[in-house]
Amino acid sequence: MRVLFAIFAFWTASIAPSMALNPNFSAWLESFRAEATAAGVSAEVFDAAFEGVSVNERVYELNDNQPEFSRAIWSYLDGAVSEARITGGRAKMAEQGSLLSVIEQAYGVDAEIIVAIWGLESSYGAILGNYDAIQALATLAFEGRRTGFGRAQLIGALKIIQNGYADRDELKGSWAGAMGHTQFIPTTYLSYAVDHDGDGKRDIWNNLGDVFASTANYLSISGYRQNEAWGAEAHLPVGFDYALADASIHKPLVEWAAMGLTQPSGASLLQRFDPNMRSRLILPAGARGPAFLVFDNFGAILKYNRSTAYALAVGLLSEEVAGRSGRIATLWPREDKPLALDQRKALQQALIDRGYNPGPVDGIIGAGTKRALRAWQKAAGLPADGYASLTVLNALQP
Repeated sequence: MRVLFAIFAFWTASIAPSMALNPNFSAWLESFRAEATAAGVSAEVFDAAFEGVSVNERVYELNDNQPEFSRAIWSYLDGAVSEARITGGRAKMAEQGSLLSVIEQAYGVDAEIIVAIWGLESSYGAILGNYDAIQALATLAFEGRRTGFGRAQLIGALKIIQNGYADRDELKGSWAGAMGHTQFIPTTYLSYAVDHDGDGKRDIWNNLGDVFASTANYLSISGYRQNEAWGAEAHLPVGFDYALADASIHKPLVEWAAMGLTQPSGASLLQRFDPNMRSRLILPAGARGPAFLVFDNFGAILKYNRSTAYALAVGLLSEEVAGRSGRIATLWPREDKPLALDQRKALQQALIDRGYNPGPVDGIIGAGTKRALRAWQKAAGLPADGYASLTVLNALQP
């Protein structure tokens, strides 16, 4: 009897974890079935895809602590643009030069940008991720702050299977359901993946031609333009109004130069770039850290991943991969400690309590939170840089 009980307990914990760990998941799955059916997913595909699927609690932990959002930017960039990644990128540029040249000319996207994204997303194909995409997306869709994202991507993943683009077992990748060498989420795959070699498949898991072409196609449609810079580090003059570092403020480069912005060396920005290029200013670590003027191509990279740290890493790594210097001249304020999730939420709530609107209290320091923070800083007589630090949090809280 004890043996039978042990076997039953093991089955309950491992074979049917959705029932053992979260009894509400099965009910949710039945309700999601109707949504998937309305979207054209067959019952056969649905049942086969969800056989044995349960909630993965680890996905929630990772969702709340994405490194490009939760780590200090200098720490993130140390890893993203490491010497090993630079060396690997240069080797891959040489190894895949002919193929990358064909893709570059076909889509108007610089090869070094494609390689930089490849390096950041999967370490040039070495780490594709081993999370089951259906389970990861079902976890996000079931509950939490990204249920809408999870449902949309889950239906996309089911359509990938139903349309024969990939087998159920091939759908493995990141905890957020991104897959392949350059980590396409399912809806991105359905919209932008390309069959480069004409073999009837859009294989972002094994075929580098399809990988590079799909990545370039996505960036091209997002507005990327070949042979145009993504951005550059800038030096700000004394007394500069940091409130101008706002995502909504775009100016021709000549106007920034007229305000006294220069290259870090002191040389004119107009010696290096077209004076008419529209750009915006970003201060990833606030007034005490480096400043960057970023152009339209930076915006195209942001459509790939909505993280400033990520887009900056792509730009800097691409410079190094291409043999140019991507080194930052201004030192980061490394003594600052990044805010933990509960502290970021506390900062947002403190802004609300003071009459400002940062948007949802979700711990993500996005454009809305930065705008509200700048407004409070300006009213408090502080540098209005929108930088969420422990010092700012302490000043905000009573």
